[in-house]
Amino acid sequence: MRYQYKFSKNITVLAAIISVSYFSSCKVEPLKDPNNPSPDVISQNASLSEIQNLVTGTESTMRNDMSFYWDDLGVIGRDFYRFSTSDPRFTSDLLGKGSAVLDNNTFYITNPFAARYRVVKNTNILIDALTNTKASITDPQRKAGIAYAKTIQAHELLMVFNLEYSNGVRVDVKDPDNLGPFLSKDESLTAILDLLNQANTDLQNNNVSFPFSSTLYSNNANTFSKFNRALAARVSVYKADWAGALTALSNSFFNLNGDLNEGAYYTYSTAGGDQLNPLFFPLNSSGETRVAQPSFVSQAEAGDTRLNKVSLRASATLQDALQSNYDFYVYKTNTDRIPIIRNEELVLIYAEAKAQLGGANLADAVIALNKIRNAAGLPIYVGAVTQPALIDEMLKQRRYSLYGEGHRWIDMRRYNLLAQLPIDRVGDDVWSEFPRPATE
Repeated sequence: MRYQYKFSKNITVLAAIISVSYFSSCKVEPLKDPNNPSPDVISQNASLSEIQNLVTGTESTMRNDMSFYWDDLGVIGRDFYRFSTSDPRFTSDLLGKGSAVLDNNTFYITNPFAARYRVVKNTNILIDALTNTKASITDPQRKAGIAYAKTIQAHELLMVFNLEYSNGVRVDVKDPDNLGPFLSKDESLTAILDLLNQANTDLQNNNVSFPFSSTLYSNNANTFSKFNRALAARVSVYKADWAGALTALSNSFFNLNGDLNEGAYYTYSTAGGDQLNPLFFPLNSSGETRVAQPSFVSQAEAGDTRLNKVSLRASATLQDALQSNYDFYVYKTNTDRIPIIRNEELVLIYAEAKAQLGGANLADAVIALNKIRNAAGLPIYVGAVTQPALIDEMLKQRRYSLYGEGHRWIDMRRYNLLAQLPIDRVGDDVWSEFPRPATE
């Protein structure tokens, strides 16, 4: 093995116009529509209906090109294979087959990169619209709406970071003619967390409704802050700020004894113009499909009910010298929702932070890990109650609890364990990050 650093849609007409005004090296001119106001007009004096259209379009655009993002993380992280008869790069470039490397001008990085920054562009317009609108909203509502937009920005930038890693992200992208610099890895995470914290100042204890309707988590600012804090907990563990993660959890929807599926989700439907779940393929599909990396099944504990996330195929499928007997089956229909962040991840963040803090905190880590194990039909943890042992157990539980949700590659990278990911073919690579898109 060589382990190296190598490098739809339910959108209103107005929102669709705005969403194409994103930067890519970094400027694309917006389309002109004589029947709708331009982004500049909306930024200066938007009506409440125009603001609502922008929010609706933004939340829909958040789902754009996410299949590429999840395939990037899932394939490199060896959660699953993405078999495609139309494009061999899913099994060559992403898995580092032979001399294949990651290309900086190919769909698997350019599409998710541009899509996430479209959302950032939309939220910048939303912030201007809320700041300058003469519509009848209160100052607390205005602040809450802007905080909502900043929370979404932070989420989208974190997804860019997850792919780019040491290449960093641009945070200051409001002026396409004067873009801010790419920040370092540590600076990127700090800037994303700062954005979340700024937003939370105007969300937490602000018991007002947004001046628009959101489908993400809640329309109440104070309740929406729980989603904000959940994201802050995730960023804090990426920063190895264990105390900060616990503080963020205490103000999130984290509940050690609660529903593990409580959280914020992308939603899908068969309604006209809406999107379908991009991770769903029917069982026993051929040609275009996702199948489980075999070690997900072979390395599971006996009786783990989370193996229902894969399904035994009628016959094995083979492509490019890769074979699997199991379909990726996290999502059972084409309208299943996909988590943005949920309580099961938060319980595991709690366990991780407690294990990392050590000492008396180790007992709390065991309690949290047993919540996860018991929910999966497994007996209580009987291994060593030491920091290294509990971190190993935590990573194993994250693998099975968060399977197919885009975490395994990130987890193994942040613990410098990429070399432990299974190798699919002799000579395959495990990449640590994607190259910065050529246009950047």
